[in-house]
Amino acid sequence: MFPSILKAGLIIGAQGGNGALLKGGQTAGYYNTAAASYGLQAGVQTFGYAMFFMTDEALTYLDKSSGWEVGVGPSVVLVDQESVGAFGKNLSTSTLKDDIYAFIFSQKGLMAGLGLQGSKITQIHPE
Repeated sequence: MFPSILKAGLIIGAQGGNGALLKGGQTAGYYNTAAASYGLQAGVQTFGYAMFFMTDEALTYLDKSSGWEVGVGPSVVLVDQESVGAFGKNLSTSTLKDDIYAFIFSQKGLMAGLGLQGSKITQIHPE
């Protein structure tokens, strides 16, 4: 769960924020997400997202790696309001077939553009 991520860009963009991994309702670790992008883009936006690990293999990959890049390792599917509508607003184990699902929430601000982005999630150890 990443409750607050800041994204900003003008041709070159960046985003980042901190979050926590919850297992069985308990905090199991803290993580940082960071991304860089390049392309036709401009704006500033804040948002949060929750990631749901659907397979044991995906969670094991996160636990054993020193961080992973979205697009490398387990597959991540972004689920937005339109996607939920496409699922018939009935997400279940029969409709959720990929490794990890990410749900965006609390979007504020304006960010528009078209570009290439790479992001990485890394475990952190706050003091």
